[in-house]
Amino acid sequence: MTDVTGAPADVLHTLFHSDQGGHEQVVLCQDRATGLKAVIAVHSTALGPALGGTRFYPYPTEAAAVADALNLARGMSYKNAMAGLDHGGGKAVIIGDPELVKTEELLLAYGRFVASLGGRYVTACDVGTYVADMDVVARECRWTTGRSPEHGGAGDSSVLTAFGVYQGMRAAAQHLWGDPSLRDRTVGIAGVGKVGRHLVGHLLAEGARVVITDVREAAVRRIADEHPAVRVVADTEALIRFDGLDIYAPCALGGALSDTSVPVLTAKVVCGAANNQLSHPGVEKDLADRGILYAPDYVVNAGGVIQVADELRGFDFDRCKSKAAGIYDTTLGIFARAKEDGIPPAAAADRIAEQRIAGARGRG
Repeated sequence: MTDVTGAPADVLHTLFHSDQGGHEQVVLCQDRATGLKAVIAVHSTALGPALGGTRFYPYPTEAAAVADALNLARGMSYKNAMAGLDHGGGKAVIIGDPELVKTEELLLAYGRFVASLGGRYVTACDVGTYVADMDVVARECRWTTGRSPEHGGAGDSSVLTAFGVYQGMRAAAQHLWGDPSLRDRTVGIAGVGKVGRHLVGHLLAEGARVVITDVREAAVRRIADEHPAVRVVADTEALIRFDGLDIYAPCALGGALSDTSVPVLTAKVVCGAANNQLSHPGVEKDLADRGILYAPDYVVNAGGVIQVADELRGFDFDRCKSKAAGIYDTTLGIFARAKEDGIPPAAAADRIAEQRIAGARGRG
């Protein structure tokens, strides 16, 4: 079923009528000369210009790309609010396999579309895009972050993303076990790419036991070569069932927590870098019913957005790291609010973020 524009009706229903909608602006971008097809979603500018990365991914359908952009943009509004940033939420997706279709010309065309929004949306890296890509985009668009230091940027934001997730784990350990130390805890990481690789380092440095999996053999081999003490399992299904797992860290794509994964999860804590880990509303209650503590993804993975936001004012790594360290206290505060209100941590985080956004709208 389609609407009068030919767009799938369920996408427009999400945008205009559902609780997952409420976006201020959605832009469909096409440049036939380069093959660019992209979606830019601006969820909110109540706190300031929308800030969020650009995902380059081979979506099965264009409707799936639009839906992902909507979900990711909404998540960025909440993430930026909880991180204490003066930014709203936005996200962009480029449709296609970056290994096959990404070109300099395509990225320049994309930059022109972002620039046409006049600063309402500030872009950065995400899955499938890298610092070098943002350097190219920035040639056409000054509202670009996540650039290389050689081009006036802060470089790889995955460093502080991993650090923030690590702080979230420490907060979960403090809340659940009364001690923030992760020494001798067993942590399973699904996805050891840009963020997961750095997270492994933080955990091993503190004396944690680490188990990993990744669909990319090269990523697994790199970790195994760098850290021979790390244990490797075949896939995510094996990881979530791993005997003695204390913490599960989804660090790949979203939807890791579902009706099929939660019932067999052995870990007592879920704290990872992936966005949109809850496959549908209600999964957070399933986790709580099983006694599994969930550290909301958009709270603990905010280190990267803290870094790229700082780039707009003149990047200072120590200032960013100090702010990212605050994820520990923010996460503890969410657990306390959840206990006080008798709700899961994900719902508590949403309430806090919504209050900040609503307060900004009220002042406006």
